[in-house]
Amino acid sequence: MTLFGTSGIRGPVGETVTADLALSVGRALGVDCARVVVGRDPRASGEFLQSALVAGLRESGTDVVDVGVAATPTVGRAVGWRDADAGVSITASHNPPEDNGLKLWQPSGQAFDGEGQERIEGRLADGAFEPAAWDDAGSVETWNARSRHAEAIRAELDRESMDSRVVVDVGNGAGGVTVDVLQAMGCHVETLNGQPDGAFPGRPSEPTAENCQSLSTLVGASDADIGIAHDGDADRMRAVAADGTYLTGDATLALFARAAAEAGQRVAVPVDTSLAVADYLAEIDVGVEYTPVGDVYVAEAAEAPDVAFGGEPSGAWIWPDHTLCPDGPLAACTIAALDADRPLGERIAEVPTYPIRRDSVAVEAKAAVMERVREQVLAEYDDVTTLDGVRVDLGDAWFLLRASGTQSLVRVTAEAREASRADEVLAVARDCLADARK
Repeated sequence: MTLFGTSGIRGPVGETVTADLALSVGRALGVDCARVVVGRDPRASGEFLQSALVAGLRESGTDVVDVGVAATPTVGRAVGWRDADAGVSITASHNPPEDNGLKLWQPSGQAFDGEGQERIEGRLADGAFEPAAWDDAGSVETWNARSRHAEAIRAELDRESMDSRVVVDVGNGAGGVTVDVLQAMGCHVETLNGQPDGAFPGRPSEPTAENCQSLSTLVGASDADIGIAHDGDADRMRAVAADGTYLTGDATLALFARAAAEAGQRVAVPVDTSLAVADYLAEIDVGVEYTPVGDVYVAEAAEAPDVAFGGEPSGAWIWPDHTLCPDGPLAACTIAALDADRPLGERIAEVPTYPIRRDSVAVEAKAAVMERVREQVLAEYDDVTTLDGVRVDLGDAWFLLRASGTQSLVRVTAEAREASRADEVLAVARDCLADARK
């Protein structure tokens, strides 16, 4: 039984994600938890999923701290603030409105790791949970975690005020805490899609460049200094410079990492991160630690004492000194502070941009194909990483072959400092895959 993906349990409501599943997860989690923090994004299905989850927890004798509609990082951080044993965000993050999910959090602010996920899956498979006595049911307490989150971000920014003009595209999601903090610090804030609505009527939830065109246009045509965009549960954050330029994930990662890390330290990044990030950080003697794709893996690597920052180009940003959960509102306020000190346009001009090539190849028996790819590449190349698929470092270029987590596809990625070399390396990667499919 495999329920958990790289970001918890997620899928279509009524199919993968049901009230029955939420009830069972509550029962399974309640086996060894005395107190659990629960919150949700604005999706309408979150109401009945939360009711079912809370019923399962309370039936197990577990007390619940209900933070209502809240950003996922608010839930993740509240576990530690309330001395709870775990937290659950009912969210499908950037997925479309017909999806929902359950993401589980540890007291450290880190999502449940593989061991924790297997423990819950095992209990669900075995029905290994017992209800508490009739007079020992868990209680429910409501708590305003949003204000606590805002206070934490202000303390972590270590500055009193910012006189900036900021446009925040909340995406009809739960990221209003970003607006709270920026306004409290003296920023003039204009919002887009600010009303929570789980149907996401303003734009699709994922804050891609295409979905954030209105934000880019508004920022570029106004006197705004910066634009901010969140997804439905605000674990992701993307930014727009004053001229309307949408910052790529790799450029944003490079800026955050360079601001957070000092010489001799490292930053944690997934295996599909641009070579430009490593080159930019090498200028200040900061190294990169590659991880599998998924914020839970970045968070695990960020626990190391010499890792100052972790991030994914998709928009998840982790400051381990503050929390191990991706905190979109903290990221939003941090990048606004960076822009206030020096405009983003000037900063990103210093980050190199390299040609990157991507392809997807339909395959049957993708696991077997990837095993043959792994054997072939390990025999042929010296610098190979097999954390997540197969990544080959060629010095001036790299390529990655990685099985899709949801489709019968192998993703092929190649990058180099020169366009002709990127094309050449992509052809090499395709040949590797073709040989493995014979």
